[in-house]
Amino acid sequence: MLINELSRQTGLPAKTIRYYESIGLIPPPLRAQNNYRLYSAAEADRLRFIASARRLGIRLADIGDIVAARDQGLAPCERVLAALDQCRLEIDHRLADMLTLRETLLQLRREGAGLPLNDVEGRECVCYLVKAYGQTGEVVIQRASPAQYPSRRMR
Repeated sequence: MLINELSRQTGLPAKTIRYYESIGLIPPPLRAQNNYRLYSAAEADRLRFIASARRLGIRLADIGDIVAARDQGLAPCERVLAALDQCRLEIDHRLADMLTLRETLLQLRREGAGLPLNDVEGRECVCYLVKAYGQTGEVVIQRASPAQYPSRRMR
């Protein structure tokens, strides 16, 4: 089958199929007399596996190890299990990071809601908190003393 048919059967763009070929995830296909790539059902099956593994978050390098093991006549099941474990760990880390970020956003929102909303200069408002967080990684309110900004009166 030609690459367009392979693309239709696997749901992968032709460009992705050619890329997977270039990095060795699928073997170089046979060529027709007109130099068009010719693929078999085996390549379609292999690409469906690769696409499914990618959707699960398995890295291309790990997929390469898995298909290489299979090419060598070795069962890749332990490699697949290890790749799934690695994906789960990465998701756990991202979830923890997202929960930490969520708490930071809630804290910035709570603290910022009590600050002036008309601070054009951004010295004593939520904008200051966001800027300070970028510098320190903490939500800290350091209110300026009236002496620092004599043109503004603080109450």
